[in-house]
Amino acid sequence: MYILRKLLFPFAVLYGLITYVRNKLFDWGFISSYSIPIKSITVGNLAVGGTGKTPHVAYIAAIISKTKKTTILSRGYGRKTKGYFQVNATSTASTVGDEPLQYYTQLAPEVSIVVCESRTEGVKKIMSEIQPDIVLLDDAFQHRKVKAGFNILLMDYNKPFYKDYMLPSGDLREFTLGKKRADRLIVTKCPENLTNEAKKNICLQSGFLDAQVYFSKIEYGNILNFDSQAVNSYGIVLLVTGIANPLPLYHFLQETNKVELVTFPDHHAFSVTDIQKIHTKFDVLEDSSAIILTTEKDFMRLKSIVTKSELERYPWCYIPIRILLDREEEFVQEIINYVDTI
Repeated sequence: MYILRKLLFPFAVLYGLITYVRNKLFDWGFISSYSIPIKSITVGNLAVGGTGKTPHVAYIAAIISKTKKTTILSRGYGRKTKGYFQVNATSTASTVGDEPLQYYTQLAPEVSIVVCESRTEGVKKIMSEIQPDIVLLDDAFQHRKVKAGFNILLMDYNKPFYKDYMLPSGDLREFTLGKKRADRLIVTKCPENLTNEAKKNICLQSGFLDAQVYFSKIEYGNILNFDSQAVNSYGIVLLVTGIANPLPLYHFLQETNKVELVTFPDHHAFSVTDIQKIHTKFDVLEDSSAIILTTEKDFMRLKSIVTKSELERYPWCYIPIRILLDREEEFVQEIINYVDTI
C-alpha cells in the first residue's frame, strides 16, 4: 500500500492543484457562494471519513437546541433516494442515510433533520418550510457554494492533516491551506491523559492558536441489544462494522474480551447475504455467551435487515458513544455567544 501511494503521488499533486484553483475561484468571487442569512455552523474535515463528525454534530446540536430552534442538514450518504427530504418516524437508513437517522433517533423532536445533496437548495427549503433559528451543516466544509457563519474543523489525533497527503496518495480532500476557513479546530479521538505539552505541539503544527483548539475523546456507553436493553455480561465479541475506522472500538473491546472483527466499507448497505455470512462466522465461535456487536451508526442500517426470527436466535447488540471535550464550558459558551449575537 505504501509503494502504491508513492506511485500515485503525481496524481495527488494534480488533484490538489485542481482543488486549490477551485477554492481560489471561490475566494476571489469568480464562483459565487450563497451566504446563509440565518445563523449557521459547519462541521467538517480536510480528510475523507473517520474523524467522528456524527457524535460531534449531535453534541453541538444538543447544546444549541436547548434555546434555539435547530435543524441539521446532511447529504444523507448511502441513501437510495435523491433530493430534499425531512427525516420522520417512518424513515429508514435506505431512504435518508444512517447518520441522519441516528440524529433523528437521538435528537428529535427538539432538532429537525433534513437531507439534501445540494446544500444550497437544502438551506433555502429549510428556511421556507421549517424556519429554524440556526442550521447545522454536517460534512459541508468543502461545499463552498454555501457559506456558513461559523466553521468547525475536525482532525483525527491519530492521523493529523499536517502529516497527511492529498488523495489518492493520502486522504486529504484539499491542501491544508483549507484550514484557514475554520474558526475552531477540534482534535478528535484523543488518548487518555494527553499532556498540555502534547496539546501545545499539536496547536503549533496545525497552525492554530491554543485558544482556537479543543481536544475530544470517545466514551463508549453500555452495550445494548437491538431492543435497546442493557447487556450486562458477554463472552467473545464478533464485531461487525461498516464505518471508516473501526480500530478504536476494536482496541477498546480487546482490553476486556476476545474480539473477532468483520469489516465492511463505510456506509455499507448490508444485504441478506451479508447477514447470513455473519451468522455463519458466529456459529463457529463455540461460546454460548458470545455476542454480535456493531456500532450505533451501523445499527441504523442493520435493524431493518436482521429479521425478528434471527434476533431470537442470534444476540445482536450495538454500542453507543458520546464525546468528552476538554474546556467544555468554554466551548459551549463560544457556541452560545455565536448563536445569540445579532
